[in-house]
Amino acid sequence: QVQLVESGGGLVQAGGSLRLSCAASGSIFSITVMGWYRQAPGNQRELVATMYSGGSTNYADSVKGRFTISRDNAKNTVSLQMNSLKLEDTAVYYCYAVLRRSGSFAYTDYWGQGTQVTVSS
Repeated sequence: QVQLVESGGGLVQAGGSLRLSCAASGSIFSITVMGWYRQAPGNQRELVATMYSGGSTNYADSVKGRFTISRDNAKNTVSLQMNSLKLEDTAVYYCYAVLRRSGSFAYTDYWGQGTQVTVSS
């Protein structure tokens, strides 16, 4: 069984910072992509940031220059440093990974349970 477990959400004032972390565990052979998506009430889930195992990154335009994704391939962890938070960053943030389980030849999407980030004025 594979699990993605997030931590680090919470309540912060606008302009503040939060750091999200996610750890993938279980029978994992390899992980290609790890990253973060978010979903605000009434909205679709959207990409925040992703990072490939080789280090290339992809950010949503709305978070460029404010959020930084990092990853530890050896530990199967990914983090998201969020600075200069805005009211519109309020959402449930989901950890995401594309990985291959031990004994499998297929790469599959996995999601964490989500962690709430609330930015107040």
